[in-house]
Amino acid sequence: MLKITEGSHAVAEAVKFCRPEVIAAYPITPQTHIVEALAEMVANCELDSEYICVESEFSALSACLGASAAGSRVYSATSSQGLALMFEVCFNVAGMRLPVVMSIANRSLGAPLSIWNDQQDSISLRDSGWMQVYAEDNQEATDLHFIAYKVAEDHDILLPAFVCFDGFILSHTYEPVDVPAQEEVDAYLPSFKPYQRLDAADPISMGMYATPDYYMEFRYEISRAMERAKEALKRAGREFDEEFGRDYSAPVEGYRLEDADTAIVALGSICGTVKDAIDEMRGSGRKVGLLKIRSFRPFPDKEILKALDDVSTVAVLDKNVSLGSGAGGALGLEVKDALYGSGIEVKDYITGLGGRDVRKRDIANITDLAESGKGDMYYGLREEVL
Repeated sequence: MLKITEGSHAVAEAVKFCRPEVIAAYPITPQTHIVEALAEMVANCELDSEYICVESEFSALSACLGASAAGSRVYSATSSQGLALMFEVCFNVAGMRLPVVMSIANRSLGAPLSIWNDQQDSISLRDSGWMQVYAEDNQEATDLHFIAYKVAEDHDILLPAFVCFDGFILSHTYEPVDVPAQEEVDAYLPSFKPYQRLDAADPISMGMYATPDYYMEFRYEISRAMERAKEALKRAGREFDEEFGRDYSAPVEGYRLEDADTAIVALGSICGTVKDAIDEMRGSGRKVGLLKIRSFRPFPDKEILKALDDVSTVAVLDKNVSLGSGAGGALGLEVKDALYGSGIEVKDYITGLGGRDVRKRDIANITDLAESGKGDMYYGLREEVL
């Protein structure tokens, strides 16, 4: 059913259709509308779930960890400082191979305090062992939750997942969203069958102390599972297309790349602006295309190399910064690594931090810079601070 709805409410409905048995979350802007809507669904008996009110984000994810270990499908959501407070538990969840799914309404980290959007929060946990997928619009933000649960709970994967969508830009924006029926989701996403669980009648230990003789092997197993997740995400995306008619089988998505000389690479909602800017540049004869990265973890290095094989210049837009690496963001650094030795010139642009607007003219200016060989910079810095 097609309906006009706020992004956060669309995500909440998607979560409801996934039938989580335990929800634990702490309100923080801009994800609060998601958990408010889910609390109302539970209170109105529209969702049969245990909703746990907690005193912090650390407690929220800790409750999810325990519930998942006990054999429940669980859900949480957070943003920014809330995700930072969960840092320790994020590593514990991944290390214990618990298939927790969490929505991240991406928001800047302080200080200085900012409630506006960039992607520093989730990117900062890129090495924690969580899968990370990024949505361009609210339809994608909705659909990726079904895929995330399906892959996370696969007994060959058993990794937690962030479903990331840009705070305010998507979370508080009303868009048309095709909301599925419960029976359609049930046909796609089976009920949760835990690989193992805590049971007093058959006791086991989870998350135990590991000596140096064994710790590295645990991290290695997470790495192997992340590699297997590449194919699992493709498979789940194809199955989603068969059920719902929207194809998410590829971890990357090209736009007007077929004859492009210059490619822009980006994550999240900025891709919509880039598409509009490309259409305008194409109108003036410029051969520019977009490569949208949907899956950041696992990182689709081979798919990126194949998609960009025929371009000469790449401009990466990073709404985060990897401090200490020069003017580089995490996406730019990984794209450069994927294209190393290809002869393709890759330039990185830090932009949109703290919610600063990135307009079509900015995309055109960045394209000019990349094609002239100028890059690896903070784009749009205020002159008075230079």
